[in-house]
Amino acid sequence: MPAPVPAPVPAERPGDWHVAENAERPSAVVRAAHERFVASGDDPGRQVRPVVADSWRRSRRDGVDPELPTPPVDVVGADLAELRSTHPLSGAVPIVRRLLVEPGAGWVAALSDESGRLLWVDGDPALRAPLDSVGFVEGAAWREDAVGTNALGTALATRRPLQVMSTEHWARVVHPWNCAAVPVHDPQGRLLGVLDITGRDDAASWMALALVRATVAAIEATISATTATTGTTPGARLAVLGRQGGTLHTPAGRRRLTCRHAEILLLLAEHPAGLRGDELAVLLSESELSEVTVRAEISRLRRLVGPLLSESRPYRLTAPLQTDVDAVRAALAVGDVEGALSSYAGSVLPRSSAPGVARLRETVLGEVRAATLASGDPSLVARWTASDDGAEDWQAWQTLARVAPIGSAAHLRAHTRLAQLDRTLR
Repeated sequence: MPAPVPAPVPAERPGDWHVAENAERPSAVVRAAHERFVASGDDPGRQVRPVVADSWRRSRRDGVDPELPTPPVDVVGADLAELRSTHPLSGAVPIVRRLLVEPGAGWVAALSDESGRLLWVDGDPALRAPLDSVGFVEGAAWREDAVGTNALGTALATRRPLQVMSTEHWARVVHPWNCAAVPVHDPQGRLLGVLDITGRDDAASWMALALVRATVAAIEATISATTATTGTTPGARLAVLGRQGGTLHTPAGRRRLTCRHAEILLLLAEHPAGLRGDELAVLLSESELSEVTVRAEISRLRRLVGPLLSESRPYRLTAPLQTDVDAVRAALAVGDVEGALSSYAGSVLPRSSAPGVARLRETVLGEVRAATLASGDPSLVARWTASDDGAEDWQAWQTLARVAPIGSAAHLRAHTRLAQLDRTLR
């Protein structure tokens, strides 16, 4: 049953949410109020906006240290790639890049999941390093109860768009920064995540929040259009890439599947019109696989996934099943090679020997590889050579040797690796 639509948000009160009203409160006044509140708990009163004062109280109550905020980074590597590729906001990255990043604005954009974990961070290269140093990195959870008052975490806590300026932040190390954040919802009103921009003066203007609002509106319109086209709401998702391949995500939770069940769901997702028993048997095994065996596996799988799998034949899914392969394809379709590479957590069901899966595996690998090498981007080619699929890729190492700046670490590493591969082939 869909989650209830949240109650309408009351109209904004002057001085509560709109950043322009904060101009009357100089940074020094807010800083002094912050120092008193941190030291003795003296209520800031009207010296700070109500939304900030409320957040400071929550931060103090939760025991967040204003000197040493430690956003937990609990998802990294392949697990983070899987989470990003299967999240309902995976298709929003090209929109964010086009509207907030590519114009060359002086800020960093971040998209989080519904728990405040940063799934994607991109933007001004000059700002990335100092933000990295305060833990504003992919995989980090910028919840209010972890790092205190900040636009993303407080927008998540209040379910409202807002800006947090300079000394309004709870953690002192974030005082040099300004940020604006807006929650993102699906058509049923369920919270999917938060879009945030963080920067210096550029992120302090009213226009910054307006741009984030507009970008979120574009994201939600895209999600709504997709929902209208498919007739479904974001629901089950199947992860098939890399080590975590074979995991089914549903509103009820996450379920690890057997290799055979993951193969069947993937093949049915790739053939939405359905497959007869003999067709599915050929795609599942090079040796003769009886329809009785296929029928038995389908019966066991149906007990796990319920109404997602039809009870009639041909075997088919009753609703579109999104996979992390879809996220890779979507990124490639709009020329977003970096997004495709980030979503590509590894080969499709690497343990599977099913012919239908093997063909898809080679197709996806080939498309990602070709786009990466054709990009001529040293950082992207280096990421490919660092992957399991690219470690032995002679052409990829040759490409890296050609496109990396002469004398750079990547250039030297490429030539060293090519010499090693050459000795191996002799």
